[in-house]
Order: sequence, then C-alpha cells, then structure tokens
Amino acid sequence: MPTPEVFTSLINQYLPEPHASLLNGILFGVSLKTTKDLYMQMRIVGLLHIVVLSGMNITILATIISNLTKNFPRVISMTTIIISIVFFILFVGVQPPIIRAGIMGILALIAVVFGRKAVPLYMLFISFIATLVFAPSWISSISFQLSYAATLGLILFAGRSKTGILSGPFGEELRISLSAQVFTVPLIFLYFRQISLISPLANVMVAWIIAPIMIFGFLACILGKVHFVLGILPAYVAFGLLSYLLWVIETLSRIPFASISL
Repeated sequence: MPTPEVFTSLINQYLPEPHASLLNGILFGVSLKTTKDLYMQMRIVGLLHIVVLSGMNITILATIISNLTKNFPRVISMTTIIISIVFFILFVGVQPPIIRAGIMGILALIAVVFGRKAVPLYMLFISFIATLVFAPSWISSISFQLSYAATLGLILFAGRSKTGILSGPFGEELRISLSAQVFTVPLIFLYFRQISLISPLANVMVAWIIAPIMIFGFLACILGKVHFVLGILPAYVAFGLLSYLLWVIETLSRIPFASISL
C-alpha cells in the first residue's frame, strides 16, 4: 500500500513553505512542518481543523468518482465509490475523523443502492458504535471527540434558520460554522483553555475556498505523477488560493482579543 509521501514530496517540489505544508495538511492530514507562528495563528483564529482529515475529503473523493462513473449502472458506480473510500482511508492512515466520515459515507451509499433514506443522525450513531467496537481507545482521542461533536452540531442545527440574518450565501456559511462549533467550543475550552472569538468570521471567509484548494491540489498530485509538467498549472492555482487562506489567517490573528486564553 502506497503512503501519502508519494504525493507530499511532489507538492513540496511545486510549492514553497508554508503553502506546501498547508496543502499537505488539508489533503492528507500531514502535521504542519512549518513555523510555530503559523500554528499559533491558526489556533487563534480557530482554523486548525482545516489541516485535519475530515468528511470534506471523503465528499470530494466520492463526487469525483461519481462523476467518472456516472454512465455506469448505479450498483457498479456506488461500489466503485465505496472501494475508493476504503482505499483512501488505508492510504492516508486510519484516523478517527476520517473513519467517522468514511463509515457515514459508505452507509449513505449503501442506503442509495437499496433505495432507503439516509438518516444522518442514525448514520452518525452507527458509525460511533462501529468505531468504538473496533477501537475503544479512541473515545479518549481529542480528534475523535471533536469530529463527532462537530458533525452532531451540523446535523442538528445547520439545516435550520434559513431565513432572516442567517439567510443568503454568507449567512449560510455562518450558520454552518456556528452549528459545527456548538459542541466543539466547550471541548476546545476544556482541553486547551482557549476560545477563538473570531473563529466564526474566519470560517466564513475561508469555507468557500477549501474545496477548490482540495480539487486543484489533488489534480496537481495526480497529473504530476503522470508527468511533472502536467501538475504545474493546478499547483499554481492552488498556490493562489492558499495565499488568500494564509492572508486571512495572518490578518485575523493580529486583531486584538481575537481569542481568549485562561
């Protein structure tokens, strides 16, 4: 089984630091190999979660495979997506957030195959039980707790309040950000004694850019493995998007009282 280093080394050739470390973290959950200042800035603005593997990785992978197999029979297409999800999990390494996302994604696909309605809260519960059966020690993992807390908040609250101040594109991003933080903020305060007051704004400003970064990042990796030159253009696009992301992180982290530490 190949490892993420197959692609992270390629990204390191395309991009300078801290862009390369940031992209490797977003795509493959690789620990930030950059300055401590950037880590602290991301912590202040509440954006450390973007360099942790999450459901978005699974969603984008499933979308890509779905588009590639859209002309196939549904069972074959769904089976291919499930196999791809399993392969991706093994490729990046077994980690609590990606296992949670993988199980929920596979359950949703199985529901589609059998013509059943996928109930997010039920799938979250099943994935929680299944994860603890095979890895009970993960219940003490911070990433495990934060992943389930964020997902629970999204399931319970992200679909509500679609009128008024939380309507429109920016309102929707704010609603999603606040929903994900309903249960994660208490956990973050419990473990780190820190609360980012600017996190909702930071998440609204960068939420729209994470998916494009992942798409162009994956394209740079895949095309770059075919021939180095083929990956240059998507890598440059990713560089531009990452530059904006870094600008948001650095700018917001300088705002007085952006976070509270006790």
